[in-house]
Amino acid sequence: MGQDHQVDTYFKVPNGRLKLREGNIENNLIHYHRGNQAGPKRSEVTLHAVSNTSSLKATLEAGNGILTIVDKLREIYFIDNVKFHIDEVKSLGTFIEIEAIDLDGTLGEIKIRKQCEHYLQAFDIKDENLIEVSYSDMLLTGK
Repeated sequence: MGQDHQVDTYFKVPNGRLKLREGNIENNLIHYHRGNQAGPKRSEVTLHAVSNTSSLKATLEAGNGILTIVDKLREIYFIDNVKFHIDEVKSLGTFIEIEAIDLDGTLGEIKIRKQCEHYLQAFDIKDENLIEVSYSDMLLTGK
């Protein structure tokens, strides 16, 4: 899809994570639940495309407060339903993220986990290189 400079503003919320993504390619309000564990993890995601991020950002900041901001340069690729991100995250370094997406629930968790495992092996990504937490958590904890 191309290269996107993305700024993800995370807001303080009582459960899950809520972020506003501002980029050249992707502009979304995203709420998600995901466990902190190494390796493939299931995410429950609600995504809303946004055209005017500035007024929404001000509203969310006024109502919730900002938790942290993740600034990254992201290369985005797709192979079928699998989305790849190569991220250069400010203050953290370079990462690759593999997302197997099951939009309508027809693929099933077993298949999408196998897809993730296939690409982990194809890219020779070792278990010790997997991270358990999100970029926002890494920035908040300094790890």
